[in-house]
Amino acid sequence: MQLLSVNTARAERFVAIDGQSVVSAIRKRPRDGRIAVGPLGLEGDEQADPSVHGGLAKAIYAYPQEHRAFWTTVRGQAQVAGALGPGDMGENLTLAGLLESQVWLGDVLVFPDCELVVSEPRYPCFKFNAHMGFNQASKLMAQSGYCGFYLAVRREGSIAAGETFERIPGPREVGLVELFKARMKK
Repeated sequence: MQLLSVNTARAERFVAIDGQSVVSAIRKRPRDGRIAVGPLGLEGDEQADPSVHGGLAKAIYAYPQEHRAFWTTVRGQAQVAGALGPGDMGENLTLAGLLESQVWLGDVLVFPDCELVVSEPRYPCFKFNAHMGFNQASKLMAQSGYCGFYLAVRREGSIAAGETFERIPGPREVGLVELFKARMKK
């Protein structure tokens, strides 16, 4: 398993597809070098709405690179121009080799200089639709289960693109996909 990109953003205002103004830090961009990992996430990263993003349990958001082709296809079908790159799902960590179906709450991702614990799935909202450029994006995330996952910081340190990591299984009580689908049905 490999960390392809480390991405951060500051909260910014942008115009959504319905013309409304939205404040969000969803527009993450890749960073070079080592990035400090503290209890509340990555150095240089912000969350516009701490009631639903950030905090100790949702300090860092990871997303599998393997889903990028799906999102490129559905955006094309929705006639949204532009390629998707690292960070464009709003993720802090773009990963390769670890899908939601392989993750359970409590699994530990061990990087060379820090450890992160899987805490919950990401649940999409209207800001995801606004960022992706079409109103069905959240619905497609719910249907596909391509949600990514939040991580709590177990051991502070630093992290850099290109690192490999290992997954240490947690208690195997709650699967990420099952939790995501159960909540999205409500």
